[in-house]
Amino acid sequence: MKKFINTVDSLLDESLSGFAQAHGDIVHFNPEPRYVSRIALSRPGKVALISGGGSGHEPLHTGFVGFGMLDAACPGQVFTSPTPDQMLAAAMAVENGGGVLFIVKNYAGDKMNFEIAAELLDRPHESLLVHDDVSIPEHQGMGRRGVAGTTLVEKMVGAAAESGYDLAACKALGERVVQRTASMGVALSSCTVPALGHPTFAIGEEEIELGVGIHGEKGRERMALVSASEIVEHLVRTIDQELKPAKAQPVLLHVNGLGATPLMELYLVYHLARQFWEQRGVTIARSLVGNFTTSLDMAGCSVTLSLLDEEMIRLWDAPVHTAALRWGC
Repeated sequence: MKKFINTVDSLLDESLSGFAQAHGDIVHFNPEPRYVSRIALSRPGKVALISGGGSGHEPLHTGFVGFGMLDAACPGQVFTSPTPDQMLAAAMAVENGGGVLFIVKNYAGDKMNFEIAAELLDRPHESLLVHDDVSIPEHQGMGRRGVAGTTLVEKMVGAAAESGYDLAACKALGERVVQRTASMGVALSSCTVPALGHPTFAIGEEEIELGVGIHGEKGRERMALVSASEIVEHLVRTIDQELKPAKAQPVLLHVNGLGATPLMELYLVYHLARQFWEQRGVTIARSLVGNFTTSLDMAGCSVTLSLLDEEMIRLWDAPVHTAALRWGC
């Protein structure tokens, strides 16, 4: 294992300190309990949005703290859920009279700890569960994981909260975005968790893992390495069968890197995915390409499609100013 670290135990706090220093005009890092919050307090009565999860997915979630997105993010250790005391402290720090909406990816640890924090919080609150990974059948186990679609949810709901939506309206919007969003990923290599010191799964030079998760989990199918066109075809057909976009349906197409894939390759994937849906009459109205929900040093990517309506387009286009996303400000 070759990584820029001092010790495994100090890695997260040193990284978060550097993040807060680099973006000191946007965020503040509270080391104990650990959370990142907005420097500029929100207006009174605004719904406070809080998310979080294991580290290793940067810029998710700390990179999305700021105007137009999250009010706070709670990072756990690498691929490990944050604790309820982190979530509770973050909520108490940023709640400003409009209540709290917890945005939770569908993983057992995240769900359990956010539920505990919600039970302890004496302010109005709701929880929104993100489950956009269509590589997993809906009826299987815990259900579908929350993956790259989380970025789209946090952006649109963040804009809604910023513009004055109340707590119930923010949750209802988020649920609509989740239901209209589907993602699927593929890995060319595994990732190496620093505390583990070796790749989380072995994969041959001529193999790929289809339907991989963002924590180094194996996917649903191991297959031979084929051309980019064939790989993308597997991803987009599964998504298309799930969402069934109609002709002229406006969509947001998001190609997300898992940490070690060059932009040159991500834009190639975007081109192929866009071509697939445009040939079927679907309108690619908005796009996002880059590393937004990563898995440490995993080589691979995911494709996300979200069926847009006029309200969702307006909220996507609304101003945002965070470390990882910023436009219109």
